[in-house]
Amino acid sequence: MNGQAQAAAQQDVPSPAEDSTPAPAPAAASAPSSAPAVSVRAAGEADVDAAAVLFRGYLDFYEVDIEDPDAPRAFLAERIAKDESLVLLADVPGAGTVGFAQVYRGFSSLSLRTAWVLNDLYVAPEGRRTGAGRALLREVLRRAREAGVSGVQLETAYDNTVAQGLYEAEGFVREEFHVYFHDLG
Repeated sequence: MNGQAQAAAQQDVPSPAEDSTPAPAPAAASAPSSAPAVSVRAAGEADVDAAAVLFRGYLDFYEVDIEDPDAPRAFLAERIAKDESLVLLADVPGAGTVGFAQVYRGFSSLSLRTAWVLNDLYVAPEGRRTGAGRALLREVLRRAREAGVSGVQLETAYDNTVAQGLYEAEGFVREEFHVYFHDLG
């Protein structure tokens, strides 16, 4: 992961995903039947502005100071244009585009295969409790299976119990590794 994303990820990588769908009890696999259907799509260059608004919300959630207000949009635009990450957007009828996830493709030396890092997951307050976070997470996993990757890794804050509940309900297992980060500024 890169520096700022890593720091945010350590606090709660798909953190705001964290948020996103206060995880219902593990038995509840999806949003309540009365909730509008969530659709998830890959973001393209035409979606950069919508994705950037959500990305900015994610950065604000983690209290990341951004000197240049255009930097989050430029960062996402470059990732999308260079196909360096997979950015997914969640749309909820009547609410619009309410969530995003960003996945970086990497490699696992231990499995000798490709692995993915779900680095960012965020649902705006107006999209929470709609199933948007769960839908994003499931779409990441679906695409990962389809791509034949060895697994999907994410990190979340110790106190982000909502996100932890969602992740564990969707099959993520807490590992016993310590995560270290050396900030190079």
